[in-house]
Amino acid sequence: MPATVPASPEQRNRYIHAIEELPGLVESAVAGLNDEQLDTSYRDGGWTVRQVIHHLADSHMNAFVRMKLTMTEDYPTIKPYDQDAWAVLPDSKLSVEPSLAILRGLHSRMAALLRSINSEETWRRTAYHPENGDTALDDFARQYAHHGKHHVAQIAELRQRKGW
Repeated sequence: MPATVPASPEQRNRYIHAIEELPGLVESAVAGLNDEQLDTSYRDGGWTVRQVIHHLADSHMNAFVRMKLTMTEDYPTIKPYDQDAWAVLPDSKLSVEPSLAILRGLHSRMAALLRSINSEETWRRTAYHPENGDTALDDFARQYAHHGKHHVAQIAELRQRKGW
């Protein structure tokens, strides 16, 4: 994900709003699902709904740390992680509630952090990701505004296909 042309203030506000509203969308997406449904893959060979929810918490925790590093260090190198390996660790079998709680608190803080940025210079600060290259704060905001919605759409499509 190479650094892009800086976002406009309106785009940034949309990204922040999407980040802020994600926990409610995720909670709605899994509302009423039982354990069997949570343990259903959204596609053949894909993660289960439960794994997707835990992945969102894992991924967005990493994103928050990456944003803070980018804001406080001079061109930090970001450590990648193996999301597929994380998705099969024993904690991925837990109830989704702890990850929903993480998303509620984390997204509140992430939105507040991004709203606090008051200079173009800060928005343009970059970090180096060994797999994706230079990544600016604008890129992080855009990516994580879309990432959660992508997974919510996968769950919604599964629910529709299964008639849940």
